[in-house]
Amino acid sequence: MTRPEKAKELFENGCNCAQAVFCAFEDVTGFEHETALRFSAGFGGGMGRLREVCGAVSGMTMVLSCVFAGTDPSDHEKKKALYELIQKAAADFKAENGSYICRELLSLGSGASDPEPEKRTQSYYRKRPCAELVRCAAEITEKYIAQNK
Repeated sequence: MTRPEKAKELFENGCNCAQAVFCAFEDVTGFEHETALRFSAGFGGGMGRLREVCGAVSGMTMVLSCVFAGTDPSDHEKKKALYELIQKAAADFKAENGSYICRELLSLGSGASDPEPEKRTQSYYRKRPCAELVRCAAEITEKYIAQNK
């Protein structure tokens, strides 16, 4: 199974959008599954259902950071290179999906949603593009990892 397929499957099995992308790359990031789930949990729903940056894009950013970030806080060139990479990846996601803002992707009004997650039913999956957004973010993540090794 490819990582994009795995990310989609994780989402369809209850992970939030950020968890699905981040956990699909556990072999790359080195995080154990439970740790990856916890680390990415709060980024779902555009960060805690605030409906800001899509959780799939946050998951993508977390993976790319694990792969490409430096460990020296004063290394401005390394930071610049990472930020450029993140901006390119986010631009690719936006070009394919029209936005990287959760509320825009889901055609919601302004502001945060109720903090209670919706129940995962067939109706939920039919009305949400999230499974495909997760797959897309994982594809973009794979592309940038391959291009920048």
